[in-house]
Amino acid sequence: MKVKFNRSALQEALNLVTTIIPSRTPKPILQCLRITTEKDAVRISATDLEAGITCLVSQVDIDEAGDIVVPADKLFSIVRESFDEVTTLEATESAVYLTGSDSRFTIYSHDPQQYPAIPGFEGEADLEVKLSALQEGIEYTIFSAARESTRYALNGILWEVSGKKLSLVATDGRRLAKSTVTLEKTATLPENRIIVPAKTMSLLDKIPAHDDGTVKIRFVNNQIVLACETVVVSSNLVEGNFPKYEDIIPKDQDKKITLPTGAVLSAVRRAALLANEDSKGIKLALNKGTLVFTSRAPETGDAKIDMAIEYDAEPIEIGFNPQFLIDVLRVMKVDEFELHLGQSDRPGLIKSGSNFLYIVMPVNL
Repeated sequence: MKVKFNRSALQEALNLVTTIIPSRTPKPILQCLRITTEKDAVRISATDLEAGITCLVSQVDIDEAGDIVVPADKLFSIVRESFDEVTTLEATESAVYLTGSDSRFTIYSHDPQQYPAIPGFEGEADLEVKLSALQEGIEYTIFSAARESTRYALNGILWEVSGKKLSLVATDGRRLAKSTVTLEKTATLPENRIIVPAKTMSLLDKIPAHDDGTVKIRFVNNQIVLACETVVVSSNLVEGNFPKYEDIIPKDQDKKITLPTGAVLSAVRRAALLANEDSKGIKLALNKGTLVFTSRAPETGDAKIDMAIEYDAEPIEIGFNPQFLIDVLRVMKVDEFELHLGQSDRPGLIKSGSNFLYIVMPVNL
């Protein structure tokens, strides 16, 4: 193999595909990338056996075709630190040589025949959605997915299709986020709903959106395969039962207020500065014409932030984990949002239009 890469294009591809590389694994080959020449492009692939990604780099000059497997961290580090416009990659059976204007690196390679197969995108799409719309839906929900739950279904994001709408839902048991995006092409999901691993969704969110491309989606044998422009992502689906989230969406809240997103985010962050593990959260006190954010830590002190608002319903005091509020407020791309409350021991509901809602459980202070 001998290929001349546009270094910037190669680095962009490596930025994406290396995010899936496991930091620890009993199979060292999974910490490698497979690089394969095609007719007029080079395909770079990575997998952790649960998910896989391939990225096509077309800004190349192929002098000699080939197929190699090379350690991802070494290749990425060399390309990232280079300042050349062009990086030349040559390979023999046992080594890869990277050459720049003033440098030459040798990296020992692996047998491509030992590298796991990664599914490509073949056939008609079952669903199609704009990349920008899907990525916004991911950003609005992924922070609510559980990190290490023994209930594996909570480690993923639920997909539900109704007509031309795709609902994405994530929960860790203490909060829940639901975002709805419009599909360009629709079909029936396997068993009407699927659960996609949060790691896979995070990978989709990293795809560069150059021209508001369309994501084509197929479902094959308990796997999801997604293609967008030069990138194909494949993943196993999560097995398990996702909670019946419709049952926990509050429907009896009688207090509704419209609040400025940026100002509330700032107030929550400042109030949280003096909250600790003992105090567990911050308190929101709604009274006529005012919203007060407070926190108290027995050994540190207390904080109080006042905000003038339009509100004339019954007063209420309610406590929340400030991080759960910060997580949602910092991803919302609107100037204002609605806060719905019922009783101080009932969940709070944040809404933005008809396409996003967020439920957060209160804490006792």
